[in-house]
Amino acid sequence: MSAPQRLGIGVIGAGRVGAVLAAALRREGHAITGAYAVSDSSRARAADLLPGVPLLGADRIVERSELVLLTVPDDELPGLAAGIAAAGISPGGQVIVHTSGAHGIEVLSPLEEAGCVALAIHPAMTFTGTAADLPRLVGCPMAITARPALAPIAEALVVELEGRPVRLAEGDRALYHAALSHGANHLVVLVDQAREVLARLGVDSPGDYLRPLLTAALEESLNRGADALTGPVRRGDAGTVAGHLAALRDLEQDGAGSPDIRATYRALALAALERAGLDDQRRARIRGILDPAPTTPEEGP
Repeated sequence: MSAPQRLGIGVIGAGRVGAVLAAALRREGHAITGAYAVSDSSRARAADLLPGVPLLGADRIVERSELVLLTVPDDELPGLAAGIAAAGISPGGQVIVHTSGAHGIEVLSPLEEAGCVALAIHPAMTFTGTAADLPRLVGCPMAITARPALAPIAEALVVELEGRPVRLAEGDRALYHAALSHGANHLVVLVDQAREVLARLGVDSPGDYLRPLLTAALEESLNRGADALTGPVRRGDAGTVAGHLAALRDLEQDGAGSPDIRATYRALALAALERAGLDDQRRARIRGILDPAPTTPEEGP
C-alpha cells in the first residue's frame, strides 16, 4: 500500500483531535492550508500545534484543500456535511475525512453525491490537544469505514499517522463507539468518584494513592477480562458489600458525597456479580443486597 501523495489539507474544527491530527500530517510533509477555530482555546491550540497556519472560514478551507478533516462533535457532523454540499463550494474529487467514532460514511453522503471521497477514521485514544498526543498516535488502532475500493486510501492515511488501521462496517460504528465510550468515559467517572471519597476521608493526593491499585487492575483486566475480577463480590462477601452501601449512604446523607456514587456502586457491583461465577446461594444473597427496590436488613433504611 503506497503512501498518499503530498496533499493540501484543511481542518474544520481545530479542537483536541483536529489540531493534533493536522500536526501529525504536517510532520509527514503535507501542507496545512487552513484551520477553522472559533473558541479561544481552539485558536490557542492551533497557534501552538499549527504555527503559521491561517485561521479561515470553513468555505475557504474547503475551496483550497485537497483533503478536508471534519473534526467536530458528532451531532454537528450531519449539518456540517449537508451545509458544505448545499453551498456548492466543494469542487468534487476532494477527500473528506471525519473522525467521529459514532458515524460511518453515510453521514457524508451529501458530499459523496457532490463527487467527494468520503472516509471515516477514528483513532481509539483520548486526546489532550497537546504535542504530547503525537507520540501516542504510534501504534494506535484507528477504525476506518469507507467504500471497499477507497479503503486503501484510508489505510494509507492511518499509516501516515503511524496508527494501525482496522476496517469497520458502517452498521457496526454505533456499537463500536458505545464500547469505547463505556470503557474510557465511564472509567473516568469511576476513578473520579473513588478520588472524591478518599479526599473526603482526608487522604492526600488520592490519585497517587489509587494509582498502583488501578494500574494493576486495568492491566490485568485488559489481559484477562473478567478473570481479573477481585474484591468482595467476587469472594461472595455479602456483609462487606452491605457495609459499603451503608457507608456510601451515610456519606450521601451527610451531604459530603455526590449522590451518584452509591448508584454507580450498585450498578457496577451487579454487573460484577454477573461475571463473578458465584454459586446460586451466594449470588442470590448479594443480589438481594444490591437490588435497589427492597429495603434489606443488611443495608438498613
